[in-house]
Amino acid sequence: MPIYFWIILGVIIFWLIWMYNRLVSFSFRAKEAISDIDVQLKRRANLIPNLVEAVKGYMAHERGVLENVTKARAEVLSAAGSPLERDAKENFLSQTLKTLFAVAENYPDLKANVNFLELQRELSDTENKIQSSRRFYNATVRDLNTYIDSFPSSVVAKIFSFSREKFFELENEGEKKTPEVKF
Repeated sequence: MPIYFWIILGVIIFWLIWMYNRLVSFSFRAKEAISDIDVQLKRRANLIPNLVEAVKGYMAHERGVLENVTKARAEVLSAAGSPLERDAKENFLSQTLKTLFAVAENYPDLKANVNFLELQRELSDTENKIQSSRRFYNATVRDLNTYIDSFPSSVVAKIFSFSREKFFELENEGEKKTPEVKF
């Protein structure tokens, strides 16, 4: 066999290995990103009991709000599946936390309480991290899916059974709408 045949064969083999490794890398980045979302969701769930305890003494007659937050947290913790599959319950928990903070506005002593302020800051920071993790996951999935659908990497993806991942999307149509501001 002539030398150029071996060179071309070597280049093709190198290219296939490079494509496969790139697909593996994208796939693992997507798994890491979904895991990051899960970590932040668990962090939020762990902060909520502390927040509820800090608020209980000030809001004895606002029991319904506290019960809703506790119930939403329990539903999130008992839900099975990936963060994508638990999204509706996570959104309900976010809504109950917003209600809790809105009700807390009626309690000046609570708003000034150092523990409450710190917990509120931690939860706000965690919500930001959850959103950031979701954006990172979607960017990673976009890269993986683009690579799987692009030629010639699509050939390697099909040979080695790489599959597309789902994007993290809002389930509630109301959350997609622009909020209306009235004065």
